[in-house]
Amino acid sequence: MGATNPLDLSCVNAIRALSIDAVQKANSGHPGLPLGAAPMAFTLWHRHLRHSPQHPHWPDRDRFVLSAGHGSMLLYSLLHLTGYDVPMQQIQNFRQWDSLTPGHPEFGLTPGVEATTGPLGQGSANAVGMAMAERWLANHFNRDGHTIVDHFTYALVSDGDLMEGISAEAASLAGHLKLGKLIYLYDANDITLDGPTALTFSREDVAARYEAYGWQVLHVKNGDEDLDAIDQAIAQAKAETSRPSMVLIHTTIGFGSPNKAGTESAHGSPLGADEVELTKKSLGWNHAAFEAPDETKKELRRAVDRGQQMQAEWETRFGKYRDAHPELATQWEQAHSGGLPENWNADVPTWPVGKGPATRVAGGEVLNALAQNIPWLVGGDADLSVSTKTALKGMGSFDGQTGAGRNIHYGVREHAMAAAANGMCYHGGLRPFTATFFCFSDYMRPSVRLAALSHLAPVHVWTHDSVGVGEDGPTHQPVEHLMALRVIPNLHVFRPADANETAEAWQWALQQSKSPVGMVLSRQNLPILERDNQDVGRGAYILSEAKGGKPDAIVIATGSEVHLAVEAQAALAKKGVNVRVVSMPCMTLFAQQDTAYRDQVLPPNVRARVSIEAGVTLGWHRWVGDKGVALGIDRFGASAPGDLVLEKLGMTADAIVTAVHDVLR
Repeated sequence: MGATNPLDLSCVNAIRALSIDAVQKANSGHPGLPLGAAPMAFTLWHRHLRHSPQHPHWPDRDRFVLSAGHGSMLLYSLLHLTGYDVPMQQIQNFRQWDSLTPGHPEFGLTPGVEATTGPLGQGSANAVGMAMAERWLANHFNRDGHTIVDHFTYALVSDGDLMEGISAEAASLAGHLKLGKLIYLYDANDITLDGPTALTFSREDVAARYEAYGWQVLHVKNGDEDLDAIDQAIAQAKAETSRPSMVLIHTTIGFGSPNKAGTESAHGSPLGADEVELTKKSLGWNHAAFEAPDETKKELRRAVDRGQQMQAEWETRFGKYRDAHPELATQWEQAHSGGLPENWNADVPTWPVGKGPATRVAGGEVLNALAQNIPWLVGGDADLSVSTKTALKGMGSFDGQTGAGRNIHYGVREHAMAAAANGMCYHGGLRPFTATFFCFSDYMRPSVRLAALSHLAPVHVWTHDSVGVGEDGPTHQPVEHLMALRVIPNLHVFRPADANETAEAWQWALQQSKSPVGMVLSRQNLPILERDNQDVGRGAYILSEAKGGKPDAIVIATGSEVHLAVEAQAALAKKGVNVRVVSMPCMTLFAQQDTAYRDQVLPPNVRARVSIEAGVTLGWHRWVGDKGVALGIDRFGASAPGDLVLEKLGMTADAIVTAVHDVLR
């Protein structure tokens, strides 16, 4: 064991003590991880991490992700002690209403928090996306000796993180891509909430698994005390640029606690007032709660001056870069501000009324047109680009070593794909998209939810949107998915009626930067509809007005059922029934409109309403009312040609005509 400088040890113990004090005051939290992981966290932050507490958004900072988000007080202690705008009052308000120190870290709330973590495994996969972003941006922007992108991504991961399947998907992808600037610090304490990891994790050699993924794996035997060994391992990891690295650090959960160290009782509950005092005594920490020696605080606050110096030096470099490459500098600023280039949508196609393509095909054409003018629009699919039509033509495959290429081949790894896209958004500078079959959005849902919670804006292309998938059968036919996703706050799900609505939905998605968007697109061809209005960005609009503007009934439809509503409108008109057709490509956006607009589209005095959508009817009665009829599919699908399945399950113009007659009786 290397000798530990007394001041360094005091800094480590300051992190430990502050963390357990906050958990104890809140009477809620996880004290064990901060006690055990403080040495690795201090060593990383004090000796290696390039960051600037006064400039937490400095673009070329190293990224640090606490994937083990339950140990959030470790991160909050680091932020407070190194000089971020996280004052002591916020530490003392840990886990309280309206504080900057919630139970698990939240991006956009607390300065210095790089990702919203908590669900285990997410942060580890986010870090993979961040490392991918760094590689792509370095390749695109660094020019002629002018380097403005050159940083590492670190994640502190736990036993629980590495049990989750998402971490395996992400690590496999990172190893394949050879992301040499990605480093995990593995807090291997052999304890989870229910007890020793031997209960569930006894037969697995994690180091061998990561080596098999293509990672460098380094070992630190005494992570509780040996700062020099941790330091040397991190330095060795940074020196290896041809593959990602894991530093496997053996620690004791709850280190220093005389009665709880090394046990599950230190994991998810406060130590108790008496045990806090005993722990501090065993650590040689003789200071009041929330107090630390001035020399210790001064040492940790050295990060402020160091960070200001690094950030100022980068600003100087960027000034020279702007002089040498003004167009790229403008791109950089647009990409990092959520802006768009001039004429970004100039080449987006439109389609004439008549026969049209499947919206997945139209979506691919729109995406390629947008990508030509938005260089930082990048993404990929879960081994389905031939079907989703999302390949960016002529733009190459992403190479994790060089950063070249804009098509990311995620393989059959939907969960990691969505989390990596989140990581790119957290990192900044890229606008990522993903693609897979709509039914497989179930594998992405946890990451999609976190994107919505964190106000990230990836675009998820979900094709093969209904039972119209056909012969593949019910395993591949989404039924409940539309409504299941619509209930996620701040997620906007578009199901366009035709190619033109698809183009408009894509443009709406890219003009905002605070919400994830789902593009739910058809496998089958859909006609291009004549429209009296077009207002996709408001969620719903009057697509075809009733004769004389005075509807007897309203039919509301989405996606591939909108053209059926138009057919039914024509059939009903021949019988003297005037029907307004409303296209509702994004239910959540329509719900956010003011009452005046909603009443304009769906007048309260027209209570004869019918909705049709090839999915569950749950939720539709908000729009059709108690006296309306919601046509849908409240069962699983079937294996047969898509048109036949839709017909058999009632997705027809005739069914709409019958329903309208019923509501008018």
